[in-house]
Amino acid sequence: MRTYVDTIDSVLKGDTTIAAITDSTLKKIEDQSNLNHFITVATDSAPIAAQQADKRISAGEKLPLDGMLIALKDNLCTKSMRTTCASKMLGNYRPVYDATAVSRLMDNGAVIVGKTNLDEFAMGSSGENSAFGRTLHPLDNAYVPGGSSSGSAVAVTVGHAHAALGSETGGSVRQPAAFCGIVGYKPSYGRISRYGLVAFASSIDQIGVFAKDIPTTAALLDAITGNDPYDSTSAEIPPMNSLAKLHEYANTPLTIAILPDNIIKDCSQEVLEVYNKCLNTLRAEGIRFITAEIPASDAWIPTYYVLTSAEASSNLARFDGIRYGFRASLENSDDDIMTLSRSQGFGMEVKRRIILGTYVLSAGHYDAYYKKAQQARRLIYDGYKHIFSQADALFLPTTPTTAFKSGEKTNDPIAMYLSDYFTASANLAGIPAISIPAGTASNGFPVGMQIQTSNFSDERLLSIAHRFQTLFL
Repeated sequence: MRTYVDTIDSVLKGDTTIAAITDSTLKKIEDQSNLNHFITVATDSAPIAAQQADKRISAGEKLPLDGMLIALKDNLCTKSMRTTCASKMLGNYRPVYDATAVSRLMDNGAVIVGKTNLDEFAMGSSGENSAFGRTLHPLDNAYVPGGSSSGSAVAVTVGHAHAALGSETGGSVRQPAAFCGIVGYKPSYGRISRYGLVAFASSIDQIGVFAKDIPTTAALLDAITGNDPYDSTSAEIPPMNSLAKLHEYANTPLTIAILPDNIIKDCSQEVLEVYNKCLNTLRAEGIRFITAEIPASDAWIPTYYVLTSAEASSNLARFDGIRYGFRASLENSDDDIMTLSRSQGFGMEVKRRIILGTYVLSAGHYDAYYKKAQQARRLIYDGYKHIFSQADALFLPTTPTTAFKSGEKTNDPIAMYLSDYFTASANLAGIPAISIPAGTASNGFPVGMQIQTSNFSDERLLSIAHRFQTLFL
């Protein structure tokens, strides 16, 4: 699929229509359904939205996102389509409202092409934990595309959407973006309303964006950011104006922080080669580097999993088989309805995190685990604050390795969790972060590099990322 800018240029010239592009895309989704990247395809509503966009464009009343084809991670509520969270627990759930981010997309003319596959309730790093089956990597189906926003990443990668919404709790947008070779953006916590996002860990979750280029990312963010009275964690600041400011840092002298070698050294050799090549490219541009360390680097992953599992055990308590969601049959069982429903409705990874979260919140372990994790989170936040008092941004790899084979880490949860090593700290601190494609490994798989900036400096981050992506590719 061409970029959104090129698509609209063709439409305005009369070479094609949004309706024709949408019909063609829906056919391509059907033809490549083996990738298992969509759970629900909007075969009825997408053509109608496309026709409405064509009418507005013909009348000279184009909306900011008219004709932008968007895929939605299936943990975002949509009243026109079911919202499953890739779980048996919500297999037939149809919300009565749209998430704020979704309604803002539609209000700005976007065409929703469907709901994408994910790790169940957004818990995973590979796209293998879905009740609907795993998402396949388009370059080699034996490999994973990353997770948990696997389907959204694949939809953009293969050209079945100009952009897609995912969600981030520990890197679930940036990590699959790196594995698939596209842009993955996590905004500052509070920049995008979480209203209508099915909660995993409420103090950390954030809706993020996939696209192939920074201008498309910026245009989408400008449309969906801004305060939302339905979300008490939504920041009371104006919507982003990032598209207009995309070249603000094009020629500005920059100071970039990098992590010490002892933290980077465990990356795979191919990731390190791309990382060092990028550093040399930036040095040749006159960019200044300083070395800075985020405190408690050995505790990033434990802190993340203690806090998110604790919040998950609380958030998922509502799924009990009584009020809504999957309800098991009591026939031939001595268990109660709640126990059976939760046992049968949740997958193994979700159960693992509920059990861990319940444990760390229990009376005998709260101080030893949950309280200490909150203290570590504060150290990480303060560490970032110190770094950004000296540097414009932090530059580091997105993931320690390229995409791995399906099943390679399934039986080793700790190895799987370490896929988020370079991403989880940004979620804990609430800062904006982006993964951009930066090179290719010898096996043909993409390598992503990551840029992070201070809280609510999202427009600066996008401008720096636009500059760097131009240099790297």
